[in-house]
Amino acid sequence: MAAKTNPIPSVWARRQREPEQPALSRETIVREAIAMLDADGVEALSMRKLGARLNAGATSLYRHVATKDELIELAVDEVFGEIPVPDPGASDWRAGVTATCEAFRDTTLRHRWLGSVIGQAGLVYLGPNLITVSERMAALFSAAGFPEPSRAIDTTLSYVLGMSTTEAAFLTTVMRSGQTEAEFITGLMPSAQEAVAGHEFLSGAFADAAAAAAVTDPAELRHEKFAYGLNVILDGLSLRLPR
Repeated sequence: MAAKTNPIPSVWARRQREPEQPALSRETIVREAIAMLDADGVEALSMRKLGARLNAGATSLYRHVATKDELIELAVDEVFGEIPVPDPGASDWRAGVTATCEAFRDTTLRHRWLGSVIGQAGLVYLGPNLITVSERMAALFSAAGFPEPSRAIDTTLSYVLGMSTTEAAFLTTVMRSGQTEAEFITGLMPSAQEAVAGHEFLSGAFADAAAAAAVTDPAELRHEKFAYGLNVILDGLSLRLPR
């Protein structure tokens, strides 16, 4: 007898059942789940709490979404629908990729739970919105002449995801402090400067950061840091173009 195989653990690999409660759609469930994730994070999301918010039992939710992991997959793909990717002919490849990366960062900062789950959410890369973003980015890189557009995409989005996930975690800490970002940084600086005392480079870097924070919007400083790194990545990728 052939061994029984386990189904692929992904919402994208499972046939959707016909709903028995027409008023409760998968789209409605996902939208409400995203609202919960935005407000309270992944830890606060449960099928029971979500059902209560929708005035539906958990059993009703399971007719549309089999597990919490599937729900996370759907939520990830839904927010990827917020990321526009320019057509290859609308601008040069670098401007198009920069616009896409900026939009990806903005999406991650709006949905601060995204970075913490994207690597855990099953076969999230099979989601239709994420597939669309990947395909349109591939068109940008291919039109520019990159011989390996998929590797260019991986390199670029890995940078954006790493930077924006760290940024989102920092902003979550600031929010929980009840302070503005500027207040939080001002309060943190004395301890930070004391911690790096005796370390020449870090002491200078923290002194420069404190001076910049005193006169510049912290959000602008974060964006400048992100843009610097992105330009370095794109400079490097441009060397891969055929001469």
